[in-house]
Amino acid sequence: MNKIGVVVIGRNEGERLKTCICSLAISDVHLVYVDSGSEDGSVDFVQSQGFDVLSLDMLVPFSAARARNEGYRYLISHYKAIEFIQFVDGDCEVDADWLLTAFRHLESHPKVVATCGRRKERFPEQTIYNQLCDVEWDTPIGIANATGGDFMCRVEGLIQVNGFSPEVIAGEEPELCFRWRQRGWLIERLDANMTLHDAAMTSVKQWWKRCERTGHAYAQGFSMHGNSEERYYRKEVTRIVGWCLLPLCSIILSLAFTPWALLLLSLPFIKIIQIFLNERKSFSNLLAFFYAASLIFGKFAEGRGICLFYIKKVRGHHFQIIEYKK
Repeated sequence: MNKIGVVVIGRNEGERLKTCICSLAISDVHLVYVDSGSEDGSVDFVQSQGFDVLSLDMLVPFSAARARNEGYRYLISHYKAIEFIQFVDGDCEVDADWLLTAFRHLESHPKVVATCGRRKERFPEQTIYNQLCDVEWDTPIGIANATGGDFMCRVEGLIQVNGFSPEVIAGEEPELCFRWRQRGWLIERLDANMTLHDAAMTSVKQWWKRCERTGHAYAQGFSMHGNSEERYYRKEVTRIVGWCLLPLCSIILSLAFTPWALLLLSLPFIKIIQIFLNERKSFSNLLAFFYAASLIFGKFAEGRGICLFYIKKVRGHHFQIIEYKK
């Protein structure tokens, strides 16, 4: 386990961070916590547990990508034996068996640069928004295009592509994985429990803001790599823009040609019913309905995130993190 380094990032995670650190304290690994201006005693707690701490200069534009970069670079400069880095968000508890499982898999599969497992919500029953997150985390096992925020990877791979892109404020992991895949590396999701996540999402406002962040991630990724052979995120951006323009097109067509064009406004609701009927085979009726509604109405929040990205890009503004947690 001396070959493994762990980077934990966080900002005002409170008890969630304590749970995260305690889940890693049982492992014989090198750990650094990268803090982004917390005011809740996070730094003091981690130091009291005997782990290294980096406090970011908040005068420099912050991003999770920047925090992860500084964390892994600190570890490999201080602990030369490290060959693998586990990245963990501070609101996650790491499964007791995960580090060894991921380490063994990477050691025995030299073409795999990064691996992740099953992230689950800690309290899915508390809110419908937490349940939606739990559904989102349940992705297929096997070779994948990307990881989420928690994953283990090779130091060699990080150095090869110079780590995360610090200007990417959302979706930094898929963007990193895109560059890895361009170099012939594989990313693999294992059938193993990895982390328990605490979304702590209790309101529609938080859900909307999280969807905005997703739209921003699609737009920024498309702006960076949309002209690649893979056409990175082009399909996602096109689909979101199409849904967002539907109401406007319906109204314009009804005024210019026929009132029957207003029937186009029913398409989102028809699509929700279609998704609901399909997903009720796997979920309860309530969850299936909210899942279907979130997929469609979330497109409008994602569309707003796309618009905000391009407005800021045209104006030359710095991109700032989009937070949804209280």
